[in-house]
Parts: sequence; C-alpha cells; structure tokens
Amino acid sequence: MPSRETDLYFGRFGFCDRQIASPPEPDLGIVAVVPCFNEPDLIGSLESLWLCERPECSVEVIVVVNSPAGCGEEIRWQNQATLKTAAEWIAPHRHPRLAFHTLHFPGLPAKQAGVGLARKIGMDEALRRFDDLGRTEGIIVGYDADCRCETNYLTALERHFQANPQSPGCSIYFEHPLKGPLSSQIYGAIAAYELHLRYYVQALRYAGFPQAHHTLGSCMAVRADAYRKQGGMNRRKAGEDFYFIHKIIPLGGFTDLTSTTVYPSPRASERVPFGTGKAVRDILSGRQIKTYPLEAFLDLKQLVERVPEMYRGGKEGNSETLATLPLSVSGFLANQQFADVLVEICENTSSEAAFRKRFFRRFDGFHAMKFVHHARDCCYGEGQLEEQAARLLATINCGLSRGKDPTDLLKIYRGLDRLGGAQ
Repeated sequence: MPSRETDLYFGRFGFCDRQIASPPEPDLGIVAVVPCFNEPDLIGSLESLWLCERPECSVEVIVVVNSPAGCGEEIRWQNQATLKTAAEWIAPHRHPRLAFHTLHFPGLPAKQAGVGLARKIGMDEALRRFDDLGRTEGIIVGYDADCRCETNYLTALERHFQANPQSPGCSIYFEHPLKGPLSSQIYGAIAAYELHLRYYVQALRYAGFPQAHHTLGSCMAVRADAYRKQGGMNRRKAGEDFYFIHKIIPLGGFTDLTSTTVYPSPRASERVPFGTGKAVRDILSGRQIKTYPLEAFLDLKQLVERVPEMYRGGKEGNSETLATLPLSVSGFLANQQFADVLVEICENTSSEAAFRKRFFRRFDGFHAMKFVHHARDCCYGEGQLEEQAARLLATINCGLSRGKDPTDLLKIYRGLDRLGGAQ
C-alpha cells in the first residue's frame, strides 16, 4: 500500500504509472537504474553487474529502454534489438537475490525525452518498489548502459550506507578506461576530460567549499526517502545529474564512496549537448580542452574563509566585508544581489554554525559553478588544462613541476580523489 508521502510525490512529480507488477523481495535494499537509448552494448553492462559479489540484501536492476516520438528508424531498430537481446540474456541469468527488469518507452514526448526523463522513470519505479516494503532507507543507484564496475560494487554500496546511516546519498568513485580496443586518440581525449573534472572538484576542495563532489549520473546513489523528499529526478536532456545531486547535497551528510570503482565508457557521443561524450568528440575534432583558471578558486577560497566574519559583522557590517573581497567575488555577489541574501540569513540565524549552513544552502554548488564561470569570463580568461592542474598540485604541496601530460596528472588526481572520500 503506497504511503501518503509517495502518493503526494507522484501526484506532483510523477510521469507514468507503476511498471513492474511482480512484488519486490522482502529484503530488497538496492535498485540500480540504467537508462538505455540506442545502445548496442547493454549486455556488457548487465554482465558487469551480474558478476558482482552478492550483498546481504536483494538487488534489482531496472533498464529503461527509451526513445523520443518521431525518432529515426535506426534508433527504433536498435532499441528493439536491445530488448530482444536483453530478454534472451536475462532468461538464463536468474538469481533469487538479483533480478533484472526491462521497461520500454518508445514514444517519449520529444520536448522531454532524454537521459533525465529516462533516469526519472526508472528511479520513480525504484521508489515504488521500496515504498511497497516501507523501506525508506533503500538505495537507488544511477548507472549507465555502457558502464562496467568492480566486482565489489554492490557490496561496497551496501557497506557504505550501513556505515553512514545518516547519509542521504553519495558520489561513487570512477575511472574512465585509458587503454583498450578503441583508438589511442579517444583514450587521450578522455584522460584530458577526466582530468578537467577532477581538477574542478579538487580546486573546490582546496577553496574550502563544502559541497565539492563529482556529479556523474552513472556514479551516484541516493536513499529512497531523500529522493522523494527532494522532488525526484528532473527531466533535463543533459546535466540532469549535476542538478539532481545538488538537490541532495544540501540535506547534509552527503558522502563519497571510494572503495569501489565504476568504469564509464570513454567513447564519443552525439546524444547530449555537453558532458563526456561531447567533450571527447570536440577533442577528437581538434579542439583543445580548456579549464577554469586557478585564480577563480583562490578567490573563492577568500570568500569561504570570510564566512565567519560575515556572521560576526551582522547586517550592518557585511557591506564592508563584501567590498574588500576580490573583484571577481564582489562583482559576482553584486550581480546575484547577495547583500540582500546576507541580510535575510543574518535575520534567521543565531549561531555561526547555523549561519554557515544557511549561507551554503544559498551559495550552493550551482552558484559555485556560476561564480567560476563569471571569474573565467569576466576576470581571468580560460586556463590551459595541464598548466592549471599542475599549478593546483603545486599549491597543495604535491611537489609537482610543470611539464606533465594529462595522463600523468590524472593519475595523481585519481589518487587525491581516492583519499578524499569517506569509505
């Protein structure tokens, strides 16, 4: 029997009715959701999950094979072939504690169709499965149809949330393959793009920004109650993961799972207007990847360090504090009318801890990204990737001289990310 909260959720945010008629196992604890669009290699992804060590709880995998209304015949053919192949694969791969389901949505509204809606359909169904059992702590996992994972993936997820009972969600450690059957140019391109991603997160961490986490849709997990509480997955055609995770982080206690690894595909893609696939495609076409200037994060660090001073200054003293911040920061905050925000924060907090919490709910991960873009566009210009990544390493005393290529730098950054999250 659905709970009142879940009924309210689907009344406001739902897209479709229940899809899976069979009841879930009573000990269901993990549901992995796999959006699948025009994907020739779904079986490799399913095999990777099948080969995982079994956790103590039961697990379900929900694959959402989808396409927009009016898409080309080739896409419809591929999706039908995927469904047939998946059914043939699932038939002999049955286990009492690991079940696979395929959902087919061949005519999604063209204006909404995309990875966000596909994730939403699967994650909403996972919410229903957990709600049937009254398991608000159930784990909903984002995965992709071209990913692979370590064999401890499922057991690591289970242990992580057991060890962090207050955590509403986590970002899962990932590594794109750097060698294999694809061209060396593709692996070089993905090394550069992954370095850009890791440089950004590590630079935020150096700045002291408290919401510095990777936001890949194939490498995230969230509890069912947090998913429902924050309005579920959005329907964005790209960037859905960034916006979704930054709705979960403000709940507090968001963690990084670094004891397992997801291996996203390094291939180029035309499916989304930005992200991994487009970045690889751009690099292969000869476009040099740029990144954010380190100066943006050094300026952000000054803002973060001045938060206690803003609390002590109160409503009257904050205009003076804002005026003494770097121009990139003061200009951005003026554009955001943040002086008024600070007044509101001061009026509604009575301790420094409460002030800080409320401050970073307003200056959240989305605003941090907007600030870095502002600092780049209005003050410092774009940075050369290897140079900025090496500068940050030197700043945090990693003892690295310039001249390293992206792959060498990436190995160092991967090590930092492994050390930077809760186990």
